[in-house]
Amino acid sequence: MPKEYVHKTALSEVLLTSWKETAPDVHVVTAEWPRAHAFYSSRNRLHDPLLLVETIRQTIPLLSHLAYQVPFGHQLIWDHFTYALEPGVLRTETAPTEIELRIVCSGIKRRRGILSSLTMDVEATRNGVRLGTAVARFTSHAPAVYRRLRGAYGDAREAMARAVPLPPPVAPRRVARAQYESVVLSPTDTRNRWQLRADTTHPVIFDHPVDHAPGMLLLEATHQAVHAVLHPLPVIPVGLSAVFARYAELDAPCWIEATIIGQEGEVGEPGTESGVGTGADSGAESGTESGAARTGSSGLVHVRVTAHQNGRELFTATVEARPLVPEPRMPPNPEYDG
Repeated sequence: MPKEYVHKTALSEVLLTSWKETAPDVHVVTAEWPRAHAFYSSRNRLHDPLLLVETIRQTIPLLSHLAYQVPFGHQLIWDHFTYALEPGVLRTETAPTEIELRIVCSGIKRRRGILSSLTMDVEATRNGVRLGTAVARFTSHAPAVYRRLRGAYGDAREAMARAVPLPPPVAPRRVARAQYESVVLSPTDTRNRWQLRADTTHPVIFDHPVDHAPGMLLLEATHQAVHAVLHPLPVIPVGLSAVFARYAELDAPCWIEATIIGQEGEVGEPGTESGVGTGADSGAESGTESGAARTGSSGLVHVRVTAHQNGRELFTATVEARPLVPEPRMPPNPEYDG
């Protein structure tokens, strides 16, 4: 798909490949995931769940422009977003991954004949196998309306120029990342509380100038906070329900907090050696970073993540994370002497 339709300036970041309307307000969109993405990197031979989220995010401008005739220049803002996925279907393979999204649009509202809000119910499949579902609600604002809404923060380039200095990152292994450049959390003196790292030079998160922290940055921070609060237990987020209440501005620190709110199955108690971590950096490694892993059949951990700025809550999400366990290894063959 043309990059303009998914609001990207880098063609390499376009994941969508086709679109068709199969019935009124029912759409089928296809996508192709690279075997290895520069930012949404695979781990434990599983695609990053946020690759699915970014795929769905790209359908918001695509359908807005192609199916609902929203003019270019209008701002599309998330209200709510949820997803639930089957992690086993995220397996990486030697070839790119083909994804199909069936999207049913509802709650369609227009202002002066132009789309103002819409809800998408999404079912994602991979080679005919159910990958997951999602619900996304967004609003659309004409440029003049958006300028009035944002006031002094409406100029994207000025907002990025006023961004707070980038604080140091936490250790990548604690947030399931391989490189410091991919870390979006900075440590603080308070356990399970971090400062958001909004690197306005990041080629993926800040693909183009924006006047606030993008929703995908907040969702990435959410996933990283889940990994950090459960470290060293290796997990994969399999469900999320998020509400975007206010804009996260770039010119003031934004604080991310995570709290374990529930556990299912036998994963141990928080802080125990066999259970979930407490957020303290023990230096322990999970043992699955470079090897294959599979998802446990039980032991879901529920984590609440919130973002605050200037004493106000900006964003809240509840995440379901499933522990990963190593793939069983074949025992050595005593008859083999090679």
